Amino acid sequence: MAKDDVALLTINGREVRVTHPSKPYFTREVRLTKLDIVRYYLALAPGAINGIRDRPIVLKRFVDGAEGEAFYQKRAPSNRPEWLKTVTLSFPSGRTAEEITVDDAAGLAWIVNLGCIELHPHAVRASDLHHPDELRIDCDPVPGVPWDSVRAVALEVKALLEELGLRGWVKTSGSRGVHVNARIEPRWTFTEVRRAALAFSREIERRAPALATSKWWKEERHGVFLDYNQNAKDRTTASAYSVRPLPDARVSAPLEWDEVPDCHPEDFTVLTMPARFGKIGDPHAEMDAHAGSLDALLELADRDEKSGLGDAPWPPHFRKTEGEAPRVAPSRAKGKRAAGQASRGVGTANADDADEPESADKKRKTAKKKTTRNTTAEKRTGGKKKT
Repeated sequence: MAKDDVALLTINGREVRVTHPSKPYFTREVRLTKLDIVRYYLALAPGAINGIRDRPIVLKRFVDGAEGEAFYQKRAPSNRPEWLKTVTLSFPSGRTAEEITVDDAAGLAWIVNLGCIELHPHAVRASDLHHPDELRIDCDPVPGVPWDSVRAVALEVKALLEELGLRGWVKTSGSRGVHVNARIEPRWTFTEVRRAALAFSREIERRAPALATSKWWKEERHGVFLDYNQNAKDRTTASAYSVRPLPDARVSAPLEWDEVPDCHPEDFTVLTMPARFGKIGDPHAEMDAHAGSLDALLELADRDEKSGLGDAPWPPHFRKTEGEAPRVAPSRAKGKRAAGQASRGVGTANADDADEPESADKKRKTAKKKTTRNTTAEKRTGGKKKT
């Protein structure tokens, strides 16, 4: 690689090579290079690191820039610097992977050089990989839902968290939604934290039924979906200050709650955030000092279950749990039930005729269709049958 195709940065005494620094990463509404993105993260490194410190990170790599296809890489690259830490993480599938943890600005610049314009940390710390220390409330609007509705749901989330003795820390998702995270004591398993998140989502849906939904299947959703499954093991979300692959290079911006009623996602971009950070610092700087308990929320989950509300669907690669609803969209489930009833002559308009023999005319039509299909198949295979 030519020397002029590498930028060598010295960050807190450590050297980080930025390869192809002039490579375009954004070219539509703004023009930003790879080195511009590295410099963005270095400008607000204390804030960005606060959201990922001591957490295993999934590398979401945009090697062709924000306008190209991304891919996820769980395993730490073998050619990493010796000073970069890793931790071995296990997944629901039973497999394991050695993942990177980032605790300083040099490590941050190193993973951004890999094309990681977004940061995707797990909800656990390297010191305890089995007990999350963060409850994640992902407010994800369905297409067409206005930003005002997202803000209204976020404020409902804040109020409920406070009732439950938890403090929520709000940020824009960097796209169309809002993330509200709450530090929790690392005393509960992933399964218990997800159960708490499901109860939370259902309670918000009860309080704001016209605005919010906890329904997993897209065909049942309306308004703002509270994605409880973001708390399942092996799930990650874009952390604070992450750059998102949108034409205006907007970012996931930490906010004060009094900013929510008047803010707009497009206000926070790679071009505007460094100045904001320099002026107000990190609104989430004290987050680690406010860990709370899930006890009250788990009591709410108990009440839901006693009232007959069972588990909700998990992501498809997880093992099915006891009491979980069927992992099939309701419309498909109805179709399968109808087909099963029809095959048994149940619930059909002409059930009394189900065992009647075919008419001669119907038999001729059926034979003609079979002949046509066979002729077409022979043409495709050169007159030979497929085996």
